[in-house]
Amino acid sequence: MWWLIILVVIGAIIGWMVIDFKLGRGHFIRTRTRRDYEKRHSNIKLFSRGPELFDQMFKEMKEATSSIHVLFYIVQDDHFAFRFIDLLKEKAEQGVKVRLLMDQIGSHNVPRSKVRMLRDAGVEVAYCQRVKPPYLFFSSQQRNHRKITVIDGVIGYIGGYNIGKEYIDENDIPELSPWRDYHLRLDGEGVHDLQTEFCIDWYRATKKDLKNESLYFPPAQKGEIEHQIFPTEGVNIEDFFGKFIDNAKESIIIGTPYFIPTPILMEALCRALDRGVEVSIIIPDHSDHILVKEAAFPYFRTLLSKGAKVYQYLDGFYHAKVLIIDDDFCDIGTANFDQRSFFVNLEINNLIYDKDFIQLLKDEMIKDMIASDPLHEEDLASVSLFTRMKERVASSISILL
Repeated sequence: MWWLIILVVIGAIIGWMVIDFKLGRGHFIRTRTRRDYEKRHSNIKLFSRGPELFDQMFKEMKEATSSIHVLFYIVQDDHFAFRFIDLLKEKAEQGVKVRLLMDQIGSHNVPRSKVRMLRDAGVEVAYCQRVKPPYLFFSSQQRNHRKITVIDGVIGYIGGYNIGKEYIDENDIPELSPWRDYHLRLDGEGVHDLQTEFCIDWYRATKKDLKNESLYFPPAQKGEIEHQIFPTEGVNIEDFFGKFIDNAKESIIIGTPYFIPTPILMEALCRALDRGVEVSIIIPDHSDHILVKEAAFPYFRTLLSKGAKVYQYLDGFYHAKVLIIDDDFCDIGTANFDQRSFFVNLEINNLIYDKDFIQLLKDEMIKDMIASDPLHEEDLASVSLFTRMKERVASSISILL
């Protein structure tokens, strides 16, 4: 009889989780505020390796004279994160206004002693997306996955890198090193939109409104590259990406660590292949999370049968979040090509419409393809029974992977 009691308890827990998640997401969607930014013109620099990115970012932080606003999903508990924390402390002690916003779960490893040290030095530290009632399970799953840095209101950073030694090619797991990702440095009109997004997330976490403080929004110069900041919160990405995929005429390139498309996006990719568009997808050969690789297999079987090309990146861990449509449009940001990014997380992307920049990005992604092992239909036709079981489990919880 005890086994029946256990089954009832497990069933009740699963039922509560499903109801909590649906109600929580519904409440968030109803109460969120949608932001649609205009196209801007900024100067944009592409980074594809962590050491070069953080050398530049930290140099400009050291030169900051008025403010540093930083939002990261993950800040680790290691020597590189402590170097970052010490830099923020140093700037606050110099009189620069420093604010650090971290996701509660993503950055849970940051020692309390380090947070106290920052606050004692004058840094304002806050955590976003806290786990809280009444929707405990949903709030434990919805993460602020954004990475935003704004320096003196005139320099901005956005992309896929977090703060930790693995992001500067010092991963304890050899097959996940070096870390391959994309991050952008902006100066120009678009920095104001990044600053606004930081202020919105800061207000949610602290109830302190910074959006009307002119110190953080100095006059912006017009840059050379046309682009658009695109924040999302559980909606918008699916329809937006779907329209771009449907408009593709020649090629679609997707770079993502996790490929779990929605039915709408899967149908759009199949339509593109049917009309002769070349579809290329780059994923990591080694996964950093359980089940996410197997979750992609059913989609790849269909796409490969229609002529898509899938590349498994071998030279470290592939963490890039990129979409390129023809020579007309590309997207770089924090959103993976998966259902968690589309329906659950808070994300922020940068849509770029400059042909020269798109070609630069394409050249980088061609390097990624060369450093990859092509996936073929026969590879997925002969997987083990255990892998098939993992696929089924993954498909049942795909929105949470």
